[in-house]
Amino acid sequence: MKNKRKLVRKFILGFVIVGMVISGISIVIGVHGFGESIKKQYNDTAYDIAETVVTMLSQEELAAYAELLQTKDEDIFRSVMESERYQEIWQQMDHLRASMGANDIFIAVVDREQLKEEAMAAEDWAPLYYLFDTFHQVEDSYALGNTGPFNPKYAKEINLQLETYCRTSNYYISRSQYGYNTSAVLPVRVQERDLPILICVEIPMSTLQSAILELSFHTLGSIVVAMAVIILLFVYYLYRTVIRPIDIIAEETENFGVSGTQLSKRLWTIQTGDELQGLAESVLKMEQGILDYVQNIMAVTAEKERISAELNVATEIQADMLPRIFPAFPDRREFDIYASMTPAKEVGGDFYDFFLVDEDHLVIVIGDVSGKGVPAALYMVIAKTLLKNQVGNCLSPKEILEEVNGQLCENNQSDMFVTVWLGIMEISTGKILAANAGHEFPAVRKGDGGFCLLQDKHGFVLGGMEGSKYTEYAFDIQEGESLCIYTDGVPEATNAENELFGTDRMLEALNEDQHADPQRMVQQVQDRIDEFVGQAPQFDDLTMLVLVRNQS
Repeated sequence: MKNKRKLVRKFILGFVIVGMVISGISIVIGVHGFGESIKKQYNDTAYDIAETVVTMLSQEELAAYAELLQTKDEDIFRSVMESERYQEIWQQMDHLRASMGANDIFIAVVDREQLKEEAMAAEDWAPLYYLFDTFHQVEDSYALGNTGPFNPKYAKEINLQLETYCRTSNYYISRSQYGYNTSAVLPVRVQERDLPILICVEIPMSTLQSAILELSFHTLGSIVVAMAVIILLFVYYLYRTVIRPIDIIAEETENFGVSGTQLSKRLWTIQTGDELQGLAESVLKMEQGILDYVQNIMAVTAEKERISAELNVATEIQADMLPRIFPAFPDRREFDIYASMTPAKEVGGDFYDFFLVDEDHLVIVIGDVSGKGVPAALYMVIAKTLLKNQVGNCLSPKEILEEVNGQLCENNQSDMFVTVWLGIMEISTGKILAANAGHEFPAVRKGDGGFCLLQDKHGFVLGGMEGSKYTEYAFDIQEGESLCIYTDGVPEATNAENELFGTDRMLEALNEDQHADPQRMVQQVQDRIDEFVGQAPQFDDLTMLVLVRNQS
């Protein structure tokens, strides 16, 4: 609801701003048009008055009064003004002025030559020679023969009028100490004589400003009312067709986000036939997709939990298949042995084994199945079982590996294989008879020296090729000496820079404490690997076995 109100406010504000701009433009245009209309009306009225004045005098009288100015005799002027006819004309003009609301009606003669000069120079006021003047302030009116100023900016217009004897299309507008006025200047043709006689009527336009102001208020008020009604109607329309659907979409989306289990069926009620309806349908499709995805995730999660539980069981089963109880032979003082296997996944393909065949023979086996995970673990079980079963039939590592290789090659549709190092130690003498099926070189510590690699002869991996032959070799582990066998996960442990741990670092770790017990030696290597690898993920199984022949 908060978002909806905010959106409504934005729409209202936008419409108000647009309405204010439209109102301002309308008022300016209306006032301008109204003002021009008033000006024309007032000016037309002034010219009508001037035309009426023309009918008050005959042309002979106008010519006589104009020619009288040439005498420049004030006594003659005074005598004429006191005449009955002059007074009659003046009173008629004054009555017309008063009845028409004019400021002034006067008849004057203008000096055309001087007017032309003033039109060019426009520096001083051109003189008017008055015949009649009915200015409403009598004390300021002009008498017969008096001269008065005429604005030079109208000189060009006056000259044109005197040449054509037609009224101008422009307005004579003035602002002076006598107010805001419009004037009509009407030239009079007198008996084909070139007498520059002008009849001038000045009408106040004081009502124009108040009329314009009144019009502005009326226009503004009308626009405000109309705009308010339009805004209310349009906002209501927007609320029904835009804001309300958006509000429904927002509410239903929020509700779906909280529950996440039911479709927002209110979205089906949005039938606007436009993009909002498309948006509502898209949200419904999205919700349906999310529900389907959640159901799939739940199914996958349940399946993963089932598989994880089974893998945990498989991990325990695999771990139980490897000797994990140490010391392994607490009643045998001739040797000590320790081994560990850390799978890269839940289950691994590495394995180790050690067991007594009789009182004087100890079998040691370590292997690494190709691949990882469940397939490798299953193949590891098979290989380990076959090897242990075959050891019961003979004590020749060569023959054991050849026999097991033949068994693993039968129906090997998965093309998997396993590397194996197998050794049988004669406990009484320390002699070890061994064979290597593609496995890592064993590390041996002889005498007081450190561990070093025993580079024995490799045979082919088990399960890789039928009929593979293997070579036996023998070496001795005397009292106080040690043997370490491992899978490739140890030297191939990789850090974040893709560097390999390598056999050199492994040997350095074994040689940190050459006289440590087997468990300590395995831990030394494991610690060095952890330090080297850091946060990089473990890519392969890590398996190590250390045998120490104790001193008697």
